[in-house]
Amino acid sequence: MDFKPLQYIWAPANNGNGYTLLLLHGTGGDETDLLQLAAELGKGYHVLSVRGNVSEHGMPRFFRRLSMGVFDEKDVHFRTHELVHFVKELSLEKGFDADKLIPVGYSNGANIAGAILMLYPELLAGAVLFRPMQPLQGIEDPFETTRAQPVFMSGGLQDGTVEPGATESYATLLEASGYAVKLEMLNTGHQLTQQDVTHAAQWLAQSF
Repeated sequence: MDFKPLQYIWAPANNGNGYTLLLLHGTGGDETDLLQLAAELGKGYHVLSVRGNVSEHGMPRFFRRLSMGVFDEKDVHFRTHELVHFVKELSLEKGFDADKLIPVGYSNGANIAGAILMLYPELLAGAVLFRPMQPLQGIEDPFETTRAQPVFMSGGLQDGTVEPGATESYATLLEASGYAVKLEMLNTGHQLTQQDVTHAAQWLAQSF
């Protein structure tokens, strides 16, 4: 496959054997967007923040979509494999443990993190998904993890982009596939709030 490297920011922690937060921005964001959020999620984590390789009218994304809420699933597959390949190669170069990777994604970034959960179910140590949508509807092979990795999801009850019921169904699917899911449905819209960050930070401290 013709994979391309991603633009990124790498900020190692003093703890060489620690977990790595993989920051994945929303549509129109870049590798700087979630750096402050990572600082609020806890100390001692390596931070790897990447920029999506797809451009939609000049806005970076991690994969193409056909219309609002309708994803190009072929591209989701390709870009997920591309991201995983990139991170594994970078882990060898930078010396972080690819088995201790925790993606922290918002919106489009949460969706490609979810695609990793579905296509590489044994890979990640866990995941934080803010305002996610189920990225793949037509997976040929059922996915399942035997590791029961913890996954934090937060949805908005007033979200005009993602139906709350769809978020709950997505959480149920991940649970059925072996993940230990913590779902928070907040009284807010699609935007990220301090409540999201606070709950995620508490969950990370308890889980890792």
